[in-house]
Amino acid sequence: MRALAEEKYGRDLVTIARKAEGQTEIGTLKASFDKLKAEIEKTGYLHIHLSESIKEEVQKIEAFREHQREQRKKLEEIIEKLQKPKMLQHKKTIESKKLYEQRCKEAEEAEQLVGKKTNVTTSTHRQSEKLMIGELTLCFIFFAGLEKQYKWNVDQLEKTRHDWESTYRSACEVFQQQESERINILRCVLWDHCNLLSMQCVQNDDCYEEVRKLLEQCDIITDNNCFINMKKTACRPPAPIEFQSYSDLDANGGVRSVETKRLSVVLPELSFSGYPEAGSNSAGSYTSAQQAGGVTEKYMVLYDFKAQEDDELSVSKGQVVTITEQGEDGWWKAWRDGISGLVPGTYLTKLSPQSCSTSLAAAQPEHNPIK
Repeated sequence: MRALAEEKYGRDLVTIARKAEGQTEIGTLKASFDKLKAEIEKTGYLHIHLSESIKEEVQKIEAFREHQREQRKKLEEIIEKLQKPKMLQHKKTIESKKLYEQRCKEAEEAEQLVGKKTNVTTSTHRQSEKLMIGELTLCFIFFAGLEKQYKWNVDQLEKTRHDWESTYRSACEVFQQQESERINILRCVLWDHCNLLSMQCVQNDDCYEEVRKLLEQCDIITDNNCFINMKKTACRPPAPIEFQSYSDLDANGGVRSVETKRLSVVLPELSFSGYPEAGSNSAGSYTSAQQAGGVTEKYMVLYDFKAQEDDELSVSKGQVVTITEQGEDGWWKAWRDGISGLVPGTYLTKLSPQSCSTSLAAAQPEHNPIK
């Protein structure tokens, strides 16, 4: 039972070590987590090895018990073979004793009867007296045979009893020796078992001591600086976006020429907002987000997301989307290629104006639909 319990406990520890948390940690804390998982797994394998050692000890005990069982069985068979003749001889002796005692009583009664008749009768009953004396003589002869048979049965019983008693005494000595060996073996096995458990405790403490040593080196400032170096986007926040009139910008983002301004004044009914200019960030999706009247921001997708519902939007890692609404439940409304839908906000990262222009220019080729 202990071996099975140790094996199950060891396998559970190995499973826990492989499924333990801490994958998202960084720096010295991550190293401590990894060391803890490694030591837990090591402890699990030590318990599995302990269960195997206990099983080996159990097998030794079983082999010892089997040896003693076979030896005891042989002695019991020898005693049983001597027991049956002894019981049979005892039965014969008791029967011969009863018959002997019965004939002795009959002979004594016949002798008393002859004595009475001899005193009472003189000459009239001589013939019957002779007959009674003859019967009494035969009774004594038969009595002598019964006595001899009874004595012979007693002698045989004593011989059989002596053999049985000698064998039984030897068997008892062997049984006593077996019990002494059993006690000694069990004491040694229990001693070794306690040593194994004590060694396991020491090994477990050594494993956890290694984790404690590594935890002493865990530094909060170092881990915070490591997180900042991994996740930082720039050294300073981006500059605020200033308002620029569309009529003051040319296709390259610079200030329009006087002729272009004049053309927009002469033809006010012609709107260029519906047509993406060359070098612009997006085509149809740009105007759709602007016409919605809300504040829009550019975000880059960090992880692939596949829509599960009709109101969700599928996006791929590296794509740039326009966010028009940020929900408090973590789902944001995004525009991409003229299609809107909900995406998880944790899958996105905000783009700075410089990186936004670079990403959109690389993602979409320049074109002019007026041409």
